[in-house]
Amino acid sequence: MTENTEVAAATAAASPASPSGTAGDDFSAREADLVEAAGHPVGSGNVKPGYDPRLANEDLAPLRKQTWSSYNIFAFWMSDVHSVGGYITAGSLFALGIASWQVLLALLVGIVIVQVFTNLVAKPSQSTGVPYPVINRAVFGIKGANIPAIIRGLIAVAWYGVQTFLAAESLNIVFLKFVPGAENLIEPSFLGLSALGWISYAILWFAQAALFWNGMETIRKFIDWAGPAVYVVMIALAVYLVSEAGWSNISLSLAEGPALSGWEQVGVFFTAVAIVVSYFSGPMLNFGDFARYGRSFSAVKKGNLLGLPVNFLFFSLLTVITASATVPVFGELLTDPISTVERIDTPFAILLGGLTFVTATVGINIVANFISPAFDFSNVAPQKISWRAGGMIAAVGSVVLLPWNWYNNADAIHYTLGVLGALIGPLFGILIAGYYVAARQRVLVDDMFTMSESGAYWYSKGYNRNSVLAIVLAGVPTVLLAIVPKLVADLGYPDVSWIGNFTWFIGCGLGFLLFWWLERLSPQVPNLEGITEGVADGATGTGA
Repeated sequence: MTENTEVAAATAAASPASPSGTAGDDFSAREADLVEAAGHPVGSGNVKPGYDPRLANEDLAPLRKQTWSSYNIFAFWMSDVHSVGGYITAGSLFALGIASWQVLLALLVGIVIVQVFTNLVAKPSQSTGVPYPVINRAVFGIKGANIPAIIRGLIAVAWYGVQTFLAAESLNIVFLKFVPGAENLIEPSFLGLSALGWISYAILWFAQAALFWNGMETIRKFIDWAGPAVYVVMIALAVYLVSEAGWSNISLSLAEGPALSGWEQVGVFFTAVAIVVSYFSGPMLNFGDFARYGRSFSAVKKGNLLGLPVNFLFFSLLTVITASATVPVFGELLTDPISTVERIDTPFAILLGGLTFVTATVGINIVANFISPAFDFSNVAPQKISWRAGGMIAAVGSVVLLPWNWYNNADAIHYTLGVLGALIGPLFGILIAGYYVAARQRVLVDDMFTMSESGAYWYSKGYNRNSVLAIVLAGVPTVLLAIVPKLVADLGYPDVSWIGNFTWFIGCGLGFLLFWWLERLSPQVPNLEGITEGVADGATGTGA
């Protein structure tokens, strides 16, 4: 895989001219140096002369260098998995009523599916060096790419608020243990959150904003450290609880109630697979935001192998062992790690555990819910909304949504994942069909940064009508499938809300097939066969 600088040199002369003629000067190397010297690192993209300022800035342009190793990708997935939400989700799968070996098989099948699809979405961004919203310009059109960008960005904002709230819950137990009078802040509340909750939320809000503000290199260093650190504490917690409970009292099954019949077990098995895929559907869709930094596609694939099947299965086993040990130790099943640490009731354990789960949740929030909207919102107006500004829009929006008011029951995580999958599945299917089937892995990199009507991705007034129609035709039914069955069940009719767990698959399949069909009827994506100059070719490993 050659780096973007080689394509930049080869295609600069062929780049479409900017209407203003000054795109390359808007963020010159000299200006970038001044910003860097002032303590605010700039993006590392190569904004070439000819790039339209309405489409390009240092954060969105193809990278000058791609340096992330497979360990950096592995650490990304550790940060994404090691969270309170990941702990609860993994534990809930072992309580679905099927045998432990069936749960482990479902976990393996689900995470391998995630790995395969993550590799698929990684290649277009790694080969071109651009983030998720920009690569969508080749499929949705220069302007149409804002549709998937805004949808993904808004979803990330909602989850950013949830994860910050969960981290604040961890911080609360530290305050209650070590700060005299902190319990007096529990009763007073505002907009559904206690005064103590607001304090913890605000501390984490500013801490995450500060980490994000320092740029991708600082974030990379943080996630390189955070994932392993959480593992150390998780293993220590498991060892302590198992030693207290005795290994003979540990069970890998957390299920209660009568055994399921054969067909019921089959249904629950596939439900578990779908839950795993849906849980990762958000970061899986915009994984290109990180894959673009990979030094090679093989490095990205190796990182995905270590970070997904290997890491997730080990974390899941650690989770169920820890949760199972809470029964003999505390007399009840605790599937929330925050509650588990709180029940140990020793100062050191509470301090270490509380801060660890704060770190874990900040890790997933940064990689899954902060960086995505930063790129997505910047893509809407690159010269007015920088990567940092896009991230701060997400941070402020997360407070406005008051996430603690809607994330308040045990079924919320599964129901939310169903709706999330319904929105993200079609976008994923269309991107994959557009890049691999319609474009055949060939992208004119510079044409993703021109508003010229003669550009390859101008389509019709900046929109590929096939992509827009496909997202409507695939998105509406899958969202309805995620919402209507539960509403019908609440009215007393037969409960078929289980279908909500499969909306990602339904949406992805519909999006893929509809876009493929529409492109066959009326091809819009340009055929670049025979063109080599300026083309990033993922099929041959040449290009950006």
